[in-house]
Amino acid sequence: MNPYPRSLFPALKETLADNRAVVITGMRRVGKTTSLYWLLEQVPSPNKIYLDLERLDYRAVFQESNYDLVLNFFRNRGLNPDQPMTIALDEIQYVPNLPSVIKYLSDHYPIKFLLTGSSSFYLKNYFTESLAGRKIVFEMSPLTFGEFLDFRGVTYRRRADFADMHFDSYEFERLKNFYEDYLLYGGLPNAVLETRPNVRKDILNDIFSSYINVDVRALADFQKIGELQQLLRVLALRIGNKIDQTKLLSVVGISRPTLVQYLEFLEKTYVVARLPAYAGGDKPAALAKKLYFCDNGIAGILAQLSEGALFENAIFNQLRHYGNLYYLAKGSEYEIDFILGDDKPTAFEVKYHPTSSDSQKLNRIAEKNSIVKKWIVGKFPTPGYDEFLWGGMIY
Repeated sequence: MNPYPRSLFPALKETLADNRAVVITGMRRVGKTTSLYWLLEQVPSPNKIYLDLERLDYRAVFQESNYDLVLNFFRNRGLNPDQPMTIALDEIQYVPNLPSVIKYLSDHYPIKFLLTGSSSFYLKNYFTESLAGRKIVFEMSPLTFGEFLDFRGVTYRRRADFADMHFDSYEFERLKNFYEDYLLYGGLPNAVLETRPNVRKDILNDIFSSYINVDVRALADFQKIGELQQLLRVLALRIGNKIDQTKLLSVVGISRPTLVQYLEFLEKTYVVARLPAYAGGDKPAALAKKLYFCDNGIAGILAQLSEGALFENAIFNQLRHYGNLYYLAKGSEYEIDFILGDDKPTAFEVKYHPTSSDSQKLNRIAEKNSIVKKWIVGKFPTPGYDEFLWGGMIY
């Protein structure tokens, strides 16, 4: 199997050198199964097996109360328990007692487990204590823009630092249509590999439907799925805004405890992300969190979004791969879209059509908050001004 390269692959391969269970988690159809197959192929020994726990018969094996029957299942499939085995299990969230099985088998036999799951919600509730110190978790995100270009077979030079991502008119002309595509349809692999717009929308709608009908029903005890869907559509129209719980309660018509439960679930299943306030400068850490979606394509099928909202949402997801991300605000006086890092933070202000006055304003706010590094991130150059980072160069 020769999958398209993912930036996570080298780190995944390194984990094969120890006996910890490897867990790959992330939203539906983000590439977890492909990565699991790839990782299993890096194991030179034939004493290995892949099992998809969406299959009821495989699921039943791991629901046995006698864990030695699980070992017999492996024997019957031609594996030798006296030699190191590698067991790859896909979609582990369907077997809530699986951590206990893994712990028992790992304690008594030389088994390396490679696992995938669609939810950190599941990992938090079932994996936290039983495999403490025995697992390493990787969160797989939708494709970065660099990975998007890899999937499309487009060459590019990865920039070493933000200063090197400065607007370049030649690269802008070469890559702008690809970047526009990335903004509209996001980074889920199946949607990226398809080039027909209508089919891509069908793929994204299918992924979202599967999330609602499979993941939500399997992982949560929500009585009114329609409420969750309505909340998602309302949230999509509030990308980049602070989460106003009182307004959401009135618009969706749900109780505050239900809203809190829904928001946590959506975040733990990698549909939305909440951005905290920066605790430096004037220390506005108590401010409400801002709301973003983890993939532009999913957000785009939920609501008719402005080009500016899609651009800001994409920049959020592009920057979060570089470290801890926040926003900075002081009431209605000023705000900076993104603050990257803790000790030596870098400020980023996102502008669809950046101007020199935007840069001057950012400089003043950054200076007030003792932030030395700051950048305007733009999508299009404006006449006489190109002193900004182009979003399409943040790979």
